[in-house]
Amino acid sequence: MEGQEITLWIAFSAGLASFVSPCVLPLIPSFITYITGLSFQQLQQAHPGGRIRMRVALHCLLFIAGFSLVYTTMGVVAVSLFSLMDVGLWWIQKIGGVLIFLFGVHLTGLFHFGILLGEKRLHLHAKPAGYIGSFLVGLVFSAGWTPCTGPIFGAVLTMAAGSSDDSVRGGVLLATYSAGLGLPFLLSGLLFHSFLGFFNRFRKYIRLAELATGVMLMVVGVILFFDWFIFLTGYLSQWLPAAG
Repeated sequence: MEGQEITLWIAFSAGLASFVSPCVLPLIPSFITYITGLSFQQLQQAHPGGRIRMRVALHCLLFIAGFSLVYTTMGVVAVSLFSLMDVGLWWIQKIGGVLIFLFGVHLTGLFHFGILLGEKRLHLHAKPAGYIGSFLVGLVFSAGWTPCTGPIFGAVLTMAAGSSDDSVRGGVLLATYSAGLGLPFLLSGLLFHSFLGFFNRFRKYIRLAELATGVMLMVVGVILFFDWFIFLTGYLSQWLPAAG
């Protein structure tokens, strides 16, 4: 396993962590009904018809495409800006490591950086009609909910800038984060009946999941600060089969 593969797995895991965060997961049912235009009764069917499944899939995929486009672009821009500033990858790693560690501290609740990470949401009170409307809602989601998932998203964005000076690599990393956030959203829409059961069981563990994410970010911050990805790669290669 290469160091780049490790960062991709971290980014994907961060996307999953964003999905189960306290300010995203509880709103998933309402969000799915909002973008699909379907009622709870229609979505709650244990075996919905093919037409409903197709409608849900298209709306969810376009919604995911909307926020993925913004997040991926931000990854490319972030790395490009740091490259143009010619700050030096060493400094970016040090500063980025500290920032990611602080993001983790914020999530654990040990200390809150309310001024930097205050929750400010943008809403579309009336969803634009059709499938294009779902894509536009995805764009608004990325802009309006980034502060909500800010510690996790900010950590991935910082890791993108601090782990490589390749702007394409930064885009791939944020696209992977988007996949981690988007895949469970799509599955929740297609398996809405099962998702509600999962949510009722899991919601009492949301805070525990947030704590685990905070600890993970603190560890990633330390790894980035000391540039230990190469040592982590060597350690994991002893336990995981080599690719190819």
